Amino acid sequence: MEGKVYKGGEDYEQEFDPRDYLTTYYNFDSGPVAEKEIIKFSLQNLFQTFSAGGVRGNVLIDIGSGPTIYQLLSACEAFREIIVTDYTPQNLQELQKWLKKEPGAYDWSSIVQHVCELEGDRSRWQEKEAKLRRTVTRVLKCDVTKSPALGSAQVPLADCVLTFLAMECACLDVDTYRAALRRLADLLKPGGHLVTMVTLGFQSYMVGPKKFSGVCLEKETVEKAVQDAGCQVLKCNCAPLKYSQACCEGLCFIVARKGSGA
Repeated sequence: MEGKVYKGGEDYEQEFDPRDYLTTYYNFDSGPVAEKEIIKFSLQNLFQTFSAGGVRGNVLIDIGSGPTIYQLLSACEAFREIIVTDYTPQNLQELQKWLKKEPGAYDWSSIVQHVCELEGDRSRWQEKEAKLRRTVTRVLKCDVTKSPALGSAQVPLADCVLTFLAMECACLDVDTYRAALRRLADLLKPGGHLVTMVTLGFQSYMVGPKKFSGVCLEKETVEKAVQDAGCQVLKCNCAPLKYSQACCEGLCFIVARKGSGA
């Protein structure tokens, strides 16, 4: 339907096409310059956090993984176990395709090579892919608008919770976003890290011919929500990068630590 805007979990489950999303936003070789710059910004921040920044441990839980693995490429060197999660079955199926090296899985090799170049050896990209496949131990459904976010799944408290470009899509208003961040903090050990990136001033984005929306967040709103979830902001890196296929004002990357007494 022309002019239709999709939002919320049910719309995502029925209307979101992972392949349209991947070809629009993660075509590193021949996609739009704007999207490539955003991928590079994301990977650089993740590299600095997990490779150089010393955020490491046993368990990392990625909340709202979508159909993507790029956000885990540096983390897989710093954690023994990664649990990936998403709300929609089609995203989880797309992830499983890549994890199991099934025919038709999305080709992440160019982005993997870029991360390996950041880490000092572009030639080890196949080794990196194999390492990530070994490190991801579980693929689970999540719903950050409900408690607990992982439903009945039994998971250990995490050393790190990662959520990238997901919360602003899953939450329809600021109160829901704030409550969702508190649920993510509940998944963390005391002293564990929350690593997140959100789109600032987010209004909508295109996935193929379909328009999706979510909650419009400002930097101060994100920082306060993180703090109110019991986490201290250690790093906040914002950039006025904008997608070619989305209405937004920029990106905000945050590293925070949960209080040791929380």
